[in-house]
Amino acid sequence: MDSSNSKPSSKLPIHDLPTPEPESPMRPRKPYRFSTLCATVENPDMKDQYGSSSVPIYQTATFKGVGNAYDYTRSGNPTRSHLEHHIAKISSAEYAFVVSSGMAALDVILRILKPGDEVIAGDDLYGGTNRLLAYMRTHVNVTVHHVDTTVPEALHEFIHPTKTAMVLLESPTNPLIKIVDLASISKDVKERAPNAIIVVDNTMMSPYLQRPLEHGVDIVYDSATKYLSGHHDLMAGAITCNRDDLAKQLAFTINSIGNALTPIDSFLLLRGIKTLALRMDRQQATANVVANYLNSLGFHVNYPGLANHPGREIHERIADGNGAVLSFETGNKELSERIVGGTRLWGISVSFGCVNSLISMPCVMSRHASIDAATRAARGLPEDLIRLCVGIEDVHDLLDDLERALVDAGAVEYNVSQNQYLRVRRPETIGAITRAVEKLELNVVLGKEWLVSAPGKVILFGEHAVVHGVTAIAAAVDLRCYGLTTPRNDGKLSVHFHDIEGFYYEWDVEALPWDLVTSMTAEDKHPEALNQKLINAISEGPLKELEGKRSAFAASLAFLYLYLILSEAGRRRITLPAPPAPTSPSKRHDHISHKGRRALPQALAEEVNRWAFVAEKILHGNPSGVDNSVSVFGGALAYTRPGFGMKSGMESIQGFKSLRFLLTNSKVPRDTKKLVASEPGLVNGILNTIQSISDEARRALADPEMPRKALLSALSSLIHENHGHLVTLGVSHPSLELIRSMTAAEPYQLATKLTGAGGGGCAVTLVPDEFEAQDLQNLIDELIHDGFQPYLTSVGGSGLGILSPSDCNRGTVATRRAVQTPGQITPPKTPNPGDEASYRLHADSATGALEPLRLSFEMSSVSELPSWAESLGRWLYV
Repeated sequence: MDSSNSKPSSKLPIHDLPTPEPESPMRPRKPYRFSTLCATVENPDMKDQYGSSSVPIYQTATFKGVGNAYDYTRSGNPTRSHLEHHIAKISSAEYAFVVSSGMAALDVILRILKPGDEVIAGDDLYGGTNRLLAYMRTHVNVTVHHVDTTVPEALHEFIHPTKTAMVLLESPTNPLIKIVDLASISKDVKERAPNAIIVVDNTMMSPYLQRPLEHGVDIVYDSATKYLSGHHDLMAGAITCNRDDLAKQLAFTINSIGNALTPIDSFLLLRGIKTLALRMDRQQATANVVANYLNSLGFHVNYPGLANHPGREIHERIADGNGAVLSFETGNKELSERIVGGTRLWGISVSFGCVNSLISMPCVMSRHASIDAATRAARGLPEDLIRLCVGIEDVHDLLDDLERALVDAGAVEYNVSQNQYLRVRRPETIGAITRAVEKLELNVVLGKEWLVSAPGKVILFGEHAVVHGVTAIAAAVDLRCYGLTTPRNDGKLSVHFHDIEGFYYEWDVEALPWDLVTSMTAEDKHPEALNQKLINAISEGPLKELEGKRSAFAASLAFLYLYLILSEAGRRRITLPAPPAPTSPSKRHDHISHKGRRALPQALAEEVNRWAFVAEKILHGNPSGVDNSVSVFGGALAYTRPGFGMKSGMESIQGFKSLRFLLTNSKVPRDTKKLVASEPGLVNGILNTIQSISDEARRALADPEMPRKALLSALSSLIHENHGHLVTLGVSHPSLELIRSMTAAEPYQLATKLTGAGGGGCAVTLVPDEFEAQDLQNLIDELIHDGFQPYLTSVGGSGLGILSPSDCNRGTVATRRAVQTPGQITPPKTPNPGDEASYRLHADSATGALEPLRLSFEMSSVSELPSWAESLGRWLYV
């Protein structure tokens, strides 16, 4: 509404906007979403007489007539009324007022106070707010308590039932980006001081990302100069509230002192708000990339989007995004000054919220500089703090400019082990062990990145029955998993699980529970039982914060357990074989290429498998060992569980021929504890029959003389038979039966059965060699149309694969994949390729890693990853 005392007839529903009546009662219109509200300026009580699509500028001081809605622009103006109605609509507010600046808005609010009142305010507030509060304390006799508002309980001792008149909050705070629980504090204050007014400066978030009125706050104000305007071409402040009494006081003050926003600025601000959502989406997306980039370099970064940011869970509860302002510390004021002065694209300026990116040092440049140094130190404001206010420029340009400033200032340097820039750590901030490790790495060639891959697994025959002693036939599929290991020399250890919601975490190596690692020689095998004390120490120490993330917790536990044991005493447990001698006519030696297959010897594969089985124990408790064995050895194997009176263990099926299968995910979770039919006689008979099927399949797969066509026909029959028995046992599912009927229908006539434990999961369909490609594509399309997820794959391929690319392959990769991503934005200059000595020197200094693999690895899509990995060089396979 406008600044006059007129009041709208009724309050509009939150986030609603009047729309035309629906054409049919069966299709009622839904409330508009925020971005639509921003772009749609419509006030049903103020229709323009000419139907203009843009609100006119009523550039006039007075209005003719008597008793009309407007008489004097200081008291009210149609352009300003449109703006105020629009701001109220997007702020979940009934009343909105616009004034000449954000500080003018705070001044209007503070005029509610009277001598003797007490105010509780945060200890990390905008500098101008601190200055105005100091004036109120010395000239108006208002007591001000500065408190750490990130701890709601810290306010309790300062809340007085009658004297506390106002609580002034920010969240996130400026510039330390602290998170304040607005909802909890509002509730606590109202219970202890019912008449106290809760005021929030929401400038850092804007109504798009946070609406404090929805959390019990009484008054909200924004410096509309920032995000609401978005272009830094006007000064404005906005105030919103829902209480009639407060609205009357605010309107009276604004009308009395005459600081309402001018018509032309009201028009410009209204225009800026239309793109608020669009701008903020771009700005906070880029801010998230910048924050993660600085964090990866090793700086202490303040940004709610980081997983380790204090109060992040509170912010996620009260806000809809992370904002576009972040700050970071360098550890040295002079270094920070060099960084700020070295930027070109980032404008050196105070303020934030516009389309252009800005950089500043709050304790030197902004209104925080008006706070004396002792007070800043007491409130934890670092003198070296740099604040970044992200705009809408291209993220790569911003990162490139920032990285160049960091490099030129000496804040980061190129790390040859990790193939990227990292923060230069000052000697006094590095632990003794870390310094020793870094010193050793000067003389030891370590900078190799290693790629590993392993195939997925499918049980072809005997699934579910395997738990009752029936032999299972399992095989590797060519849907492979890939992992990359990259050395670090900053005293940290990290994991990045892309398939677990992109989970990333890092730990200080020195802080891991090394004292609980059992000493082992290089020849020792892991004991049968896990080191439970070590598992408990890892779970309750390094992984304490991950208890709610089940999958990430389990994967990290297995990783850290193996890392600690395998790294104990710096031993290298697994050694790769030397490459075979090349063809040499002079020595009469011919090298026969197997393209890396069978390059990893059996003894090495068995040792890897033993450690993989340890990981399986950590993940699953009492595993069969099928999963890790297939992943390591590849091909196909027969597995019989011990304890059922039969010969147990695993046996490779020699001569196994690759087969094509369609693996279809039913998207129905498997029930691995699903019970089979309860009649013992029936069950035992079926289990014996399934054992016969597994034996038949095993003989057929291992028979080198069986014709291919006969093999495929036999397997199809066994698949039909095996699945029928599984249905009788009650371990199928309607979704699996639908997949089976679709693949068996004309013109496909393919054999399908469930695979894995019953009650859901996947179906496996045998695809004959001569099956038409178009028919296969049609079948895949039909399965996708019905909500399933099919994968065309083959079984019986290689097992574990290992690769460390040669220099020439890595250089080629960089040329082919010219992708700039956070982590290394501007690659270091390379020597002249024509200078062989220079090339050799560069390769040595970079420990053979001319181009980082990690960036390309993380940028590759699932479909691109296999071909990219194969292009890096000759893999070694089991």
